[in-house]
Amino acid sequence: MAIQREIWQDHIEGNLFKNNEFLLASTDASQYVLQGKVVHIPQAGAAATVVKNRSSVPATVVQRTDTDITYVLDEFTTDPILIPNAETFELSYNKRESVLGEYESSLRQTIADNLLIDWSPTSTTGTIIRTTGATTESHLADTTGNRKKFTVNDLKYAQLQMNKQNVPMEGRYALISADMFQQLTDDMSATQYRDFSAAYDVKDGVLGRLFGFNIMMRGSVVTYDNAGSPVVNPYGADAEDTDNDGVLCWQVSAVERALGQITFFERTGDPTYYGDIYSVGVRMGARRRRADAKGIVAIVQAAV
Repeated sequence: MAIQREIWQDHIEGNLFKNNEFLLASTDASQYVLQGKVVHIPQAGAAATVVKNRSSVPATVVQRTDTDITYVLDEFTTDPILIPNAETFELSYNKRESVLGEYESSLRQTIADNLLIDWSPTSTTGTIIRTTGATTESHLADTTGNRKKFTVNDLKYAQLQMNKQNVPMEGRYALISADMFQQLTDDMSATQYRDFSAAYDVKDGVLGRLFGFNIMMRGSVVTYDNAGSPVVNPYGADAEDTDNDGVLCWQVSAVERALGQITFFERTGDPTYYGDIYSVGVRMGARRRRADAKGIVAIVQAAV
């Protein structure tokens, strides 16, 4: 019998954000996905002008011009996997987990890496600040030279940038790589660390709270080149000697994710593998919700 695709697809969708809970701290645009592949969002035009104590009538009649936001979701596919007697695995969540665990982990990692890049600002389309701490050796693989450490004051300055943009205080997040998280906690005073840790929430992946940011940590986040106007490196790009680690700060309404079609492919009874071959395809995408990237700040290492 053919595999029950719905069981496996639901399993994959239910685990898609596992260990990448930061992706949930964004606006979900999945409801606007058409045919599982394209996001189509009606965008309201400019708000009506308000005049205090209007002295001239009749007022000018204007017509609101609405636009559409459309973008195609990326397709992420796994290498095929051999699952003997697949129907027996449908009966047990643990057995499905054991079969798909490694593949799902790679899929989640790749999707998260790409979505973070889609959210990241550049100096021409957002706000980028540089680290200001003491000099330390670069911790990124395949890079050389020294960088300035990530400090408490750097995160405080990111808060200032959002405050000046009138970004809501609620729902602010900072995603930090493991190395830079270590630098940040090393720079905290005992009082700051105590207050920071009080907000620990393992369920949502929040390690603490500082300057209004829910702090989350990941092995790696994004890297930037060292140009005068830093640009985030694309996925899969070879590391350059001068690349710099980056911290990504955002407010939930400033970034967006969209989950489209999840497809489970099968070829049963393969005579060369003596079993059934399966693979998975997931369509997902993300974007900065404003052209000026308001509500997003990247803190990039400064080279020394």
